[in-house]
Amino acid sequence: MFDAIFDTTLVLALTKAATLVFGTLLTSLSWRAYRRTGAPALRALAAGIGLVTVGAIVGGALHQFVAIRLIVAVSVQSVFTATGFAVLTYSLYAEGVTDSGSRTQADTVRRTG
Repeated sequence: MFDAIFDTTLVLALTKAATLVFGTLLTSLSWRAYRRTGAPALRALAAGIGLVTVGAIVGGALHQFVAIRLIVAVSVQSVFTATGFAVLTYSLYAEGVTDSGSRTQADTVRRTG
């Protein structure tokens, strides 16, 4: 019944496109913030979001265009997603002195708060 209402391939393609657009936007904004501040947490944030985004696209592309079995494509996507979430988790704890020698916001808040 659900297939009669929605073309699942079209829905999948649209959601992967949205993932690509928003994931690229978030990765780009995070990377720009890192370049502006030099904060290691923002670099890790950009990398984590990038990995989740790339994983979603690679998993879908492997299944659609390379004709790899769905279970393998989902497994590849899951590895990227898990790795991306691990990097995102690290980004929450990354702190210290940046490459430029300035303190991060977390250090400033800890010292003043």
